[in-house]
Amino acid sequence: MNEQRAGLLGATSLAGECLIRKLIENHWHISAFSRQRITTAANHPQITWQQFATMDSAKVCNEGDKIRAWLCVAPIWVLSEHFDLLSAYGARRIIVLSSTSRFTKNTSSDPGERKIAQQLIKSEELLQTWAAAHEVECVILRPTLIYGYGRDKNITEIVQFVRRFGFFPLLGRASGLRQPIHVEDVAAACYAALSRENLSSRTYNLSGEETLTYRAMVERVFAAMHRTPRILTVPRWLFRIATWGLRWLPKYRNWTTAMAERMNQDLKFDCSEAKRDLHFSPRSFKLTTQDLPDRH
Repeated sequence: MNEQRAGLLGATSLAGECLIRKLIENHWHISAFSRQRITTAANHPQITWQQFATMDSAKVCNEGDKIRAWLCVAPIWVLSEHFDLLSAYGARRIIVLSSTSRFTKNTSSDPGERKIAQQLIKSEELLQTWAAAHEVECVILRPTLIYGYGRDKNITEIVQFVRRFGFFPLLGRASGLRQPIHVEDVAAACYAALSRENLSSRTYNLSGEETLTYRAMVERVFAAMHRTPRILTVPRWLFRIATWGLRWLPKYRNWTTAMAERMNQDLKFDCSEAKRDLHFSPRSFKLTTQDLPDRH
């Protein structure tokens, strides 16, 4: 793997930061790429930072020091913009995060969600086609509902809603099954896929160890906040009106009735292949204060 050197796309994302810590712990040197401006606080002797906006494309194309191993934890739909970069560096293996949303949102009642699913599907296909044409090993990892450190878009939104309104609305019984996965376990799976030898091009679903209903998941959030659960069971017609009203608030403009409908849909995935091939060992859903967002 070229003296334990890896390229990382999406380095400043939550998963990217977790991956950086894991790579450093295992003595990898990292070429970290990001759209964001890098602060000096992120400096480390094992990391070389690159910001896309300030990169010299000519220098990249003449780069003699190849990077064979790559990880992409940026949104998968931006990856095709960087195929030339990967080729210039002589990529031979790439581990990419996608999402089980490619399955769960493909039949959503919301056109915006169906568009996201199609973006994921198309991006995976583009990657697999490019990888096959350039003889690059490609491993796609599809996590379920990611949480961790109060910076996710799932548990964090529930926490912030409860803090603001004191309760959380659920559609009907909210009996749909969920498998929340901690971002550290996602990073561990990415690293395992990177470091395994002779791993052919594959796709893997990643889920948390515990399966629980959406209602039980929300109750766990209340418990982590040291609050008695205050849950309001709402019929579909009222949820539709409520989400329309909430869209006037910037924090909730992306809330849709389709999100509520999924509260009663089982979004359960088998990750036995990841456990077998990657020795994937996720944790149960146990929220700590570390996993709650700071108060602003």
